[in-house]
Amino acid sequence: MSESKKIAALKNVYAGYDGITVIRDVNLEILDNDFIGIIGPNGGGKTTLVKVILGLIKPYKGKVKYLPQNSDNRLQIGYLPQIHTIDKKFPISVFDVVLSGFMNTDKYFKKHSRKEKARADEILQDMGISKLKKRSIGELSGGQLQRVFLSRAIISSPKLLILDEPNTYVDNKFEGELYEKLKQLNKTMAILIVSHDIGMISTYIKTIACVNGEVHYHRSNIINDEQLQAYNCPIQLITHGEVPHTVLKTHNHHH
Repeated sequence: MSESKKIAALKNVYAGYDGITVIRDVNLEILDNDFIGIIGPNGGGKTTLVKVILGLIKPYKGKVKYLPQNSDNRLQIGYLPQIHTIDKKFPISVFDVVLSGFMNTDKYFKKHSRKEKARADEILQDMGISKLKKRSIGELSGGQLQRVFLSRAIISSPKLLILDEPNTYVDNKFEGELYEKLKQLNKTMAILIVSHDIGMISTYIKTIACVNGEVHYHRSNIINDEQLQAYNCPIQLITHGEVPHTVLKTHNHHH
């Protein structure tokens, strides 16, 4: 197996909105075979971190570099947004949504080639949604939408795939399939996944980044309560088993 190569790096990054800093002094390197789980409380800066990596917002301070360096400092990134951010009323077919994933490769005003259309058909087949090809996205269930937008995110074979809370609207059947699919994709691309459900993703991810204003990178897929406290990352650890349950800290007060 070839040695892992760095494909992106954030160095001393400060970012936020309207002059208000949300994440500060972030240092993070992403390798070409990484599978990073991003965890942290609501409002802690997970989405801001994702937007910085995607280039959607520019840092106030610090630098974001993509490697190997090219003329315009760009990296081919696939992105699966949160489903609630998608306009289901927009009149577009499943097939056209998937094909639109090629727009990141300078095809805004070009017709899609036969090869690209064949690639879209191949991915739809692989995702088990070929029969939905001509459907409008407004007719789809949450799980079907996830399949469509994951297809869109990977159609151009990106170097990095970013998923923002992918299990929010996924049906139970697709949840397991999704993570197995990601495991396969990780053989050819780095993956960064934002999730509240560390119990589910810990089986698949390789490393963990806790985001709560600052970013603490943990080079393992196992993290305990003491480490979460040390990282100032107040989230619950959830254990999956025959009977779903959440292990909470002991409370000192009496009822």
